[in-house]
Amino acid sequence: MSTPAPVPHDFLLPRGPETARPGLLPRLGAEAFGTLFIVVAGLGVPLFTIPDSSPVPAALAAGLAVTAAMLAFGHVSGGHFNPAITAGHLVAGRIRAGAAAAYVGAQLVGGLAGASALFGILRTLPGIADSRTAFDTVTAGFGEHSIIQAPLAAVLLLEMLGAAIVVAVFLGAPGRETGFGVDGGPAGQSGRDSRDRGSRSAAPVAVGLTFAVLLQLGQSVGNLPFNPARAVASAVFSSGWAVGQLWVFLAAPLLGAATAGLVFRSFGAPAHAGAAAQAAGESGEAGEAGGTGGTAESAATVETNKTGQGAETAAGAAVGGQGAHAGRGTHGSGPSEAQPSEAQEFFEGKRG
Repeated sequence: MSTPAPVPHDFLLPRGPETARPGLLPRLGAEAFGTLFIVVAGLGVPLFTIPDSSPVPAALAAGLAVTAAMLAFGHVSGGHFNPAITAGHLVAGRIRAGAAAAYVGAQLVGGLAGASALFGILRTLPGIADSRTAFDTVTAGFGEHSIIQAPLAAVLLLEMLGAAIVVAVFLGAPGRETGFGVDGGPAGQSGRDSRDRGSRSAAPVAVGLTFAVLLQLGQSVGNLPFNPARAVASAVFSSGWAVGQLWVFLAAPLLGAATAGLVFRSFGAPAHAGAAAQAAGESGEAGEAGGTGGTAESAATVETNKTGQGAETAAGAAVGGQGAHAGRGTHGSGPSEAQPSEAQEFFEGKRG
């Protein structure tokens, strides 16, 4: 039975024998910079506008930032930019634990760098007396720190559900089977490469739109980010209550991501194994059919030779014997060494 091909660690990474995978440091740099971009857009737009009166631009800006970051850096790192997405890939078996931990560290560093830049900008504005209070307006919270006074249970469930949806869209986006990157497939497949390019564009758009819709919902409840890196970045530069409630926005999205990863892992593994078993079974059936046809042809040829046909029918017997030998070898149920064929026995004088 043939071994199934391994699933790529990240569906945005290049695949194909001609494409070298980027090293760990370039991938970590891409993850850090992409997360910085998402945090600056996701927190900066609502910081310098009035989120309560106009929440749609902030959610749309964050979703567009996700799409742009995935299009720009997805071919390098896979385009996670979110510890929840990395956790989903880890549970789904598409990234190793060491690389996942490094990804999360890079995402946290990028998020903190983006939030610190925004905090520095706030400190320079004369109309803002307390920069931490300004950050409170974009920091996730529940209870009295929620816009609609949402309790802990509601925020916990919504964060889990939102993260599970994001991870599911990411794992199931078009092009996961063929891979993403600059050179996604082997050479000589121009038609397939064209379809892969369309899939590479569709996946970031799908993930970005999903984030925009969920962030619109999250802002109405309590600035829910569905991204632990963004939650940490905003909580560090906010008032003390934000750090006390941070555990919710770390644990809930990771649980939701793990749930989605388990679902995709259960869907993916049996499918690959079943496909390999089916391919092996079809190969065995084809070999058995070949062996049967070769034996029948050999017997018919020898019988014809007995009636007076000459060397021409003997050559046909040789062909039939070779077909029987090939059929038995493909099926894999015969002995390791081939038995003497009827044609060989004919030429040695054992058969008339």
